[in-house]
Amino acid sequence: MFQSFEVTARPEQGPPRLARLREEMKAEGLDGFLVPRADAHQGEYVADHDARLSWLTGFTGSAGFCAALRDAAGVFVDGRYRTQVKAQVARDFTPVPWPDVRLPEWLIEQLPDGGRVGFDPWLHTAAEIERWSQVLDGTRIVMVQSDNLVDRVWTEQPAPPLQPVKAHPLEFAGETATKKCARLAEALRKAGHRAAVITLPDSIMWLLNIRGSDIARNPVAHGFAVLHDDGRVDLFMEAAKLGAVRDLLDDTVTICPPDGFLTALAALNAPVRIEKSTVPQKLADVLGAAAVYGDDPCVLPKARKNRAEIEGSAAAHLRDGAAMVELLAWLDEQSSGRLTEIAVVKQLEENRRKDKALQDISFDTISGTGPNGAIMHYRVSEETDSVLQDGQLLVLDSGGQYLDGTTDITRTIAIGSPGSDECAAFTRVLQGMIAISRLRWPKGLAGRDIEAIGRMPLWLAGQDFNHGLGHGVGAYLSVHEGPQRLSRMSAVPLEAGMILSNEPGYYREGAFGIRIENLLVVQPAPALPGGDAEREMQCWQTLTYVPIDRRLIVTEMLSQDERAWLNAYHAEVREKIAPRVGKSARMWLDAATAPL
Repeated sequence: MFQSFEVTARPEQGPPRLARLREEMKAEGLDGFLVPRADAHQGEYVADHDARLSWLTGFTGSAGFCAALRDAAGVFVDGRYRTQVKAQVARDFTPVPWPDVRLPEWLIEQLPDGGRVGFDPWLHTAAEIERWSQVLDGTRIVMVQSDNLVDRVWTEQPAPPLQPVKAHPLEFAGETATKKCARLAEALRKAGHRAAVITLPDSIMWLLNIRGSDIARNPVAHGFAVLHDDGRVDLFMEAAKLGAVRDLLDDTVTICPPDGFLTALAALNAPVRIEKSTVPQKLADVLGAAAVYGDDPCVLPKARKNRAEIEGSAAAHLRDGAAMVELLAWLDEQSSGRLTEIAVVKQLEENRRKDKALQDISFDTISGTGPNGAIMHYRVSEETDSVLQDGQLLVLDSGGQYLDGTTDITRTIAIGSPGSDECAAFTRVLQGMIAISRLRWPKGLAGRDIEAIGRMPLWLAGQDFNHGLGHGVGAYLSVHEGPQRLSRMSAVPLEAGMILSNEPGYYREGAFGIRIENLLVVQPAPALPGGDAEREMQCWQTLTYVPIDRRLIVTEMLSQDERAWLNAYHAEVREKIAPRVGKSARMWLDAATAPL
């Protein structure tokens, strides 16, 4: 878990690295250069080779970019990271609240006389470049395609990943790769498209029933694919990665050298589908008039989990729940003032490793106590490791990558005797989490239509949080999976089989943080007794079964229905998890799930 990341700049390393980048900008006649947290595949996570943003600035968040100008350097981050970025970057870098402030407007302010701003066309999507160019049209600021200038000055840049690929068993995939390709090819034909270019690593993994390890915590391999309208797939991936998997792939899959990818694209017959929001600008340029914009054909089918994937995820969550209960029972036995955040992480990961199906953790465990808990995506290090003190809260957000499913759970835990403010805020967060869990909604609604329900208890108290209410989750794939989200920005209708997180929170900078997270799967709602439903409805099936800390609940704030839901949930936790844990953990579990 605790690695020394050479790709991440310490604050004092950022300024000299920025100075070297500016020398390259001057040599190229550029007034600016964009450094995103992205790779050529446009997934959320990047390998060490592609961690240019963190190498340059020190910022380690999962989203953002730097606009380096000759006399200014803005680090654009969203609401999740506005506390974190201030602690990670030197004064030479200015945090910019994004998307409140957008890049074109910032450039216009910073470059009033115009200028040339370079970007690597492999690292920015066609949608980004189009959006920025439209705003900058008519100004004297010009976006210029360029080689990657960071790569020129990063002398110790790690090599691109070359990790082995393995087959994903059919018992967990639930459908052969051949059937998936045929099903998606039929959809291409109906749309009149000859082929689709697939750049997202998790889409390729899902389509071909393979998994990789090119990116830490994510079972994906880097590559590109072209799905043809007859079901054939050209897979552009280093042969060294594939090994024995080559013999397991269907005859319709052709392995091609990556250096032939652009030539192959240029030779495709139109129309060729690409997804504007994820395709690198470089590929859009190569395809030119042959390109038509449309969705990645894998994204929605991947999001709609089949029976095998749902059953596998449910089974993985029960085993993961047992590991969490063992951890929580152990934690309550420790004396406050002795344990550190890292000690908690190590104990939890040791518990998970006992499961032979565990392949990795699903993201770097967030273990933040006191003020660290207010940093939403806090990553503990030897430098920031804090002791758990009486009266503090511990935010513990973690998960596992199991062969049969991906887990993601957050629990906020009382250390000693919590304060009244903490308990009141925790109860409001819990009320929002319960409201979403109990919800029935008409089929066809999207995340943006229902996510406010999970915020309402906080809003009534004048409080809120700066992250989405929930994200999609893969089936032994990425812990953050689109397109489904519980977010005011998501217009994607929720469909049966989609797995999402339900994770309201509250964060008081410099004091404490709170988050409660379960994973849920969308399913058709059962008919109500004694009534004829006027509309087809949907509801949730809960996957996560771990107690919620009763010590932090102000019982009087809960309605009768909220109390009944929590008691029923805890009864299910006890029933499902008790047989899976040791004697002392069972005793702890009985007390932790006692009715309110």
